[in-house]
Amino acid sequence: MRRVVVTGLGLVTPLGTGVEHTWKGIVEGRSGIGPITSFDTEGYGCTIAGEVPSVDGRGQGGPDVPGSFDPDAIMSPKDRKRVDDFILYGIAAADEALNDANWHPESDQDKERTGVMMGSGIGGLGPIAETALILEKQGPRRVSPFFIPSALINLTSGQISIRHGLKGPNHAVVTACASGVHAIGDAARMIAFDDADVMVAGGAEGSIVPIGIAGFLACKALCTAYNDTPEKASRPYDRGHAGFIMGEGAGVVILEEYEHAKARGAKIYAEVIGYGMSGDAYH
Repeated sequence: MRRVVVTGLGLVTPLGTGVEHTWKGIVEGRSGIGPITSFDTEGYGCTIAGEVPSVDGRGQGGPDVPGSFDPDAIMSPKDRKRVDDFILYGIAAADEALNDANWHPESDQDKERTGVMMGSGIGGLGPIAETALILEKQGPRRVSPFFIPSALINLTSGQISIRHGLKGPNHAVVTACASGVHAIGDAARMIAFDDADVMVAGGAEGSIVPIGIAGFLACKALCTAYNDTPEKASRPYDRGHAGFIMGEGAGVVILEEYEHAKARGAKIYAEVIGYGMSGDAYH
C-alpha cells in the first residue's frame, strides 16, 4: 500500500479561527468554554459551551478580538443563506489547510485525484428546528429551498469541493463524536489504495442551538455542575466529571501520498501509519 502523510492543517475552534490562534490559546492555558451567548439559556440545566468566537460578539469574540470568526471573509451574505454554521466552519478550516499545504490543483488530472471527506455528528440542527417552526406556523409554501442544502451533512464536503474544483472522491461520515477521526482514517485509506493522491479530511460541527442543548440534556449527557465555573467543566476521567461540554468548530488536515508530496516539495507534518475501528455493541 502507498504511504500517506499530512501536509496541511486548518482549524476553527472556541480558542479562535486558525491554527495559530488556537495553538496560542492552548500554550497560554486559556479555556474556550464560557456562557452560551447565541440564545437565552434560562431554564436549561447547562448554560455553558465552547462557542466559536465571532466578530458579531458570539462566544468570547468581537470585531476587535484577534482570531474572531468572520463569516463575511468566507462567503457573501447571499450565499450564506444556503449553508449552516457547521458548513461555514468546515469551509474556513479547509481553506486554511489547503493554503498551508500550498495545494491548489489546476490541471484536470490533479483536480480528479484530489478528494474531500468531512464528518459531522449531527449536521444542521439549527435549520431543521427553524424550518419545523416555519412549516407549523406558515405552511409548506414558506419552507426555504435552501433548507435541505443547509442541513445535509455531506454538503460540507460538497461545498469544499465546489469552492476549490476538487473532483476526486467526495464523501461524508456520520458516526457521532468519532465522525472527524473516521473521516481522516477513511480518507487515508483512499490514498493508500490509490483512489486519490490528496484528500481534504476532517470534521465540522455547529450544534450549539436550543434543540441541540435540550436534546443532550434530555439524555443526561451534558454537564450541569459547573455553570458558574465553565473553565473547570470539561474534565474527562476525573472523579468530579459530570458530563460533556458541547463545542463547535472544524478541524481539517490535508492528506497526501508520500511520493506525491515529496515530488512537489511539500512540508510534511506527520505520517499516517495505521487506522482501525471497532464498536463495543453497548450504547
